[in-house]
Amino acid sequence: MRKILVIAIKELSSYFKSPIAYIVLTITITVFNIFFFMIIEQNREATLRDVFKVMEFMFVFIIPILTMKILSEEKLIGTMEFLMTTPTSNTAIVLGKYGGSLLFFTIILLISSVYYFILEYFAHPDRMAILVGYLGIWLEGAFFIAVGLFTSSWTRNQIVAAMSSYVILFLCYFSISFIKYFSGLLQEVIHYVSVWSHTERLFAGLIVTSDLVYFLSGAFFFILLTRLSIENRLWR
Repeated sequence: MRKILVIAIKELSSYFKSPIAYIVLTITITVFNIFFFMIIEQNREATLRDVFKVMEFMFVFIIPILTMKILSEEKLIGTMEFLMTTPTSNTAIVLGKYGGSLLFFTIILLISSVYYFILEYFAHPDRMAILVGYLGIWLEGAFFIAVGLFTSSWTRNQIVAAMSSYVILFLCYFSISFIKYFSGLLQEVIHYVSVWSHTERLFAGLIVTSDLVYFLSGAFFFILLTRLSIENRLWR
């Protein structure tokens, strides 16, 4: 556990040693601020439901940028082999890298929590609904980061890693748009695979077990694939 924490903290600090963290933070929070005030002005409702939808859409594009270097950079500069010759297990390496990126993502969400306090000051929002909405966006981010971690494990090229991540995330996010062209079992599969189907209820403040299982199992699945990818691709 200590080794995982050390790797996670090192990964988190690496974000702030490059301009990418500050650029992503600035752009993300600026866009969130603009849409927050636009949505509140238009809807006149003390809710963050539509703000969460904007966050979700933004993270589809932002997270591949955040995750593209996690393992591909290590492979490119040759430090991955050194890391794997240390007493640190491959599982600890993967979980540490994943944890560092998840911590950075969590920081973004913590900064955006100011929207809740603004609503709390001027109105009387449904606190539980907002809390569940934040849980939903955090779980979705955890899933997206696991996808980015996996695609970063199979290549030295960060651009290839990001584009591969985009392909998977776009399929998960936009697949619901094509559900009308299918029927029967295939339609049900597409509906379940789509992240939109699962975040909709969470953003409305409803906790459904199947939605939690979807994100947690999805994150676990891609973390497991990353672990296998390290064994079969990076080391050999």
